Amino acid sequence: MKELIFTPSEEQFGVFWKYLKIPEVTDVDYNGKELWITHLKKGRYRAEEEITETFISAFTHHISNCVNKQFNNANKILEADTKELRISILHDSVAASGISICIRKSPALVRNTVDSMVAGGFCPEKILHLLINCVQAKMNFIFGGEPGAGKTECAKFFMQFIPKEERVITIEDSLEIHYGDINPGADAVELRISAGFTYTDAIKACLRQNPRWLMLSEARSVEVTSLLEQWSTGVNGFTTIHLDDLRKLPDRIQNMMDNVNDADRMENRIYRYVNVGILIRRMELPDGTIRRYMDQMCFYAREAGENKIYLLMKDGELISEEIPQDIIKKLEYAGISNPYDCRRIHQCRKEKR
Repeated sequence: MKELIFTPSEEQFGVFWKYLKIPEVTDVDYNGKELWITHLKKGRYRAEEEITETFISAFTHHISNCVNKQFNNANKILEADTKELRISILHDSVAASGISICIRKSPALVRNTVDSMVAGGFCPEKILHLLINCVQAKMNFIFGGEPGAGKTECAKFFMQFIPKEERVITIEDSLEIHYGDINPGADAVELRISAGFTYTDAIKACLRQNPRWLMLSEARSVEVTSLLEQWSTGVNGFTTIHLDDLRKLPDRIQNMMDNVNDADRMENRIYRYVNVGILIRRMELPDGTIRRYMDQMCFYAREAGENKIYLLMKDGELISEEIPQDIIKKLEYAGISNPYDCRRIHQCRKEKR
């Protein structure tokens, strides 16, 4: 079990700290021989740094002391969290290239803004207006993409538009959302998974905590069944999932289930209670820089006994503006008459002037 019990410092993290303090750096990885850095703008590159065995030994010893766990041939995996770092270390008895260290940053900030999302080509302005309206109309979102695509960052951006008085419960194994920090004054409860408190346990416990929103950091396994059950009660929420095409979502979720006999009913539930699908892509450009963008966006709908997908974006382009009637009704109930015009965006831009 990982514990949040120490604050990192330059003295403890040595050469790693030089890169961790750079705001655009998201990952610092050591493969036993070389140090690799992931930078939001520069992409992934090898750092010309001399990493000594003495430093690696001292670093792993410090981390093991912080989590009160041995790190040796018998205990080959060492994991730890600070408030903004997730650390994973593999022992050289299983990593033939040498001790492997991965440090992932998850700062308590939202990197994107309304203007940067549009100006940077993340998504068309029409889609941004539509999606923020969908948050305000209390719809359920799933953010798909490959590892490192930026699913959580995208989810954090849209979470900003939830009214502060609506209770949000986040469920994570590593604290990456930082909902209370990025939304000061909001009614937030942040739950952390541990050996005796599983994702499914947390989801089921949430109903007695008066949630309006339930945010699951990642849907990985059978807990997705419990998540959909909670969404069916009127609780809304976000989650992320590893996915390469939004049209594959129903199959992806069904493959997570432990009861294949319930597959048909689960498929119907997906189309009924998952409202919005967003697929994020991460592309490395010829000059080595990284571009992240919204590749697909869709609505899921169950209409007249049939399950349908309304794909509005494909390959990063707007291909349709057709919205299911059920989604239109949800928007109208929230006082939104034009789905593609968001008052909140106009307000944000007015405040910025």
